[in-house]
Amino acid sequence: MQTEKLYYSIPLIGSLKAEIMEIIPYGEGSSFGACAAVVLDRTIFYPEGGGQNADRGTINGIALLDVQEKDGRILHILSSDKGLVPGPAELVLDTRRRRDLTVQHTAQHLLSGTILRLSGKPTLSMHLGDEACTIDVGSLDVPETLLLEAEDAAARIIEEDHPVIIHFCPPEDIGSFPLRKVPPQGEEIIRVVEIEGNDFSPCCGTHCASTGRILMLRILSAEKHRGMTRISFIAGLRCLYDSRMLRKNVEVISRALKTPAPETGSAVLALLEKTAGLERQIKTCEEENAVFKAKAMLHRAGIVPDAVSAAAGTPAEPEGAPVEGSALRLLVERIPAGIDEALLIGRAAQKLSGAAFVLISERDLKFAAFCSAKDADLRALLKAPMEAQGGRGGGSSSFFQGLFPNAGALSAFTNSIKRNG
Repeated sequence: MQTEKLYYSIPLIGSLKAEIMEIIPYGEGSSFGACAAVVLDRTIFYPEGGGQNADRGTINGIALLDVQEKDGRILHILSSDKGLVPGPAELVLDTRRRRDLTVQHTAQHLLSGTILRLSGKPTLSMHLGDEACTIDVGSLDVPETLLLEAEDAAARIIEEDHPVIIHFCPPEDIGSFPLRKVPPQGEEIIRVVEIEGNDFSPCCGTHCASTGRILMLRILSAEKHRGMTRISFIAGLRCLYDSRMLRKNVEVISRALKTPAPETGSAVLALLEKTAGLERQIKTCEEENAVFKAKAMLHRAGIVPDAVSAAAGTPAEPEGAPVEGSALRLLVERIPAGIDEALLIGRAAQKLSGAAFVLISERDLKFAAFCSAKDADLRALLKAPMEAQGGRGGGSSSFFQGLFPNAGALSAFTNSIKRNG
């Protein structure tokens, strides 16, 4: 038998008594996991379809996860089959969710019809989300002026409270309606939703009795998406909640910046510009500090950078004792501030000397090595001792870095390369 669909005739009834006609194991291998589905003799729960999400609620106190219509049957998917038996059932609808989805769906028809009327741009797909809804308009050219015009026009239609009329074809002739989209094929009865004088569309979803029930419609954004323009919007009480959230954030920014609420946008932009300037200054200071510390490191090692080479940014010839079996001088230095500063110092030192530098960050359990000598290969010097202590890393002949699992491993690595330096 087919389930009697009461979600059209009594759309906002909170509860209803029905009969469980069939219990079906469901959800094995799905996102729900193993659960159960029931078929009822009648239902107030709307199944997912027409771009509208399924209702939520409970059946005999068991949470309703989803409602799907398959092969002519409406499956009510429940979180558990515990205590489920064929027979009487108490259905409780989440009326707040239903009312919200009904408002969003009617608002979608109004927005799609308004954009088509103003610009000739059709809606090719739609989605009613729990946070925001979207329509995909078949054009990449949707100027902001059109969106504002559509929003204003929709607001007037909402204020005028046009009735929303449901037609069934047959008995009515579907050819007599200026439909916004092609009706489904092979259906015995096609349901047409009319927003009086503004939109006609075949649809199986739930809708408000009149446009005044929408309360308000706001377009949030428009962006290019797969050769179309995706327009995000909200309607009804979602606009109220969104306005509260935005107002609260504006008040926080206004107090923090000591700026009147209407001027917070320009104040934030000015702050970002000022912050970007300060960040550039900080970066310059950090680089100058790194050069100073690099020169101090070379001085402690007895290496005096060649002034001409340093000014030109090219390495000077290394001085001091070479690494055994190599022409390189290997310097090992601990950097207390961490690996980020070590990288800056290493890059500065690399321009001042052809020696090899291994800079250790005990705080971060990392090291970074630098060398500008053309015949040097840091991998040959550091890869084996790093891996011997359980370190992981890699790099090139002139730059090599690694990470260790603990302080002991880093210390053993440091001592190992010092003994060879």
